[in-house]
Amino acid sequence: MRKVRGLLKASHFIPSLIVSSIAFAFGVNYWWEGPAYVIAFTVFTGQLVVGWSNDLYDFADDQKHQRLNKPLVSGVVTEKYLRSWLIFMVPFSFVVNILGPLGFKGGLLYWLGIGCGVAYNFYFKFTFLSPLPFAVAFAILPSCIAISKDVTPPLWMWLGGALLGCAAHFVNVLKDLDQDRASEIKGLPQIVGKKASITIAAVLSVIALVVLVIS
Repeated sequence: MRKVRGLLKASHFIPSLIVSSIAFAFGVNYWWEGPAYVIAFTVFTGQLVVGWSNDLYDFADDQKHQRLNKPLVSGVVTEKYLRSWLIFMVPFSFVVNILGPLGFKGGLLYWLGIGCGVAYNFYFKFTFLSPLPFAVAFAILPSCIAISKDVTPPLWMWLGGALLGCAAHFVNVLKDLDQDRASEIKGLPQIVGKKASITIAAVLSVIALVVLVIS
């Protein structure tokens, strides 16, 4: 059980659960509760891929800053153990998303979002374009569920999702902003600073709310 808890924590469990819950809500809206639970599960498997790849890539930096809340740093799980689960989960998640309610088109689109999450881990977090993968991935999440029912996602869905994704990015990095700068991680929040990041996140959230309300 200790290793299972470590795997869940390495997946960034709370954000992964939130994303899966959003997928469930849209699944109920476009399908019904039965398929919605399956969609939530398949989406969760994709979030495992993003979270685990993030912790593996950041392991050295997490050690440097003694982030003992990270399972790899605390020794709850080893690199080899986590990597083996990631190697299993990548094809498993891809297949269950394609074969599940999302279908071929929705599943492929969702995995484009997963690709954005992984690309953030390995590249975008070091550039001023760091919000871009979040914008694309958050816009894709509800849209891929709409597409699974052959519904063309409305503009508000893409735009609202993208704005919320950018806001989430600025909020997500706040706790590690100073340490990220020390590690020469130069994403947009690290460039503009903590106060500006809070302001930008608030403004983007308000705009997203307006978009969703008037749609």
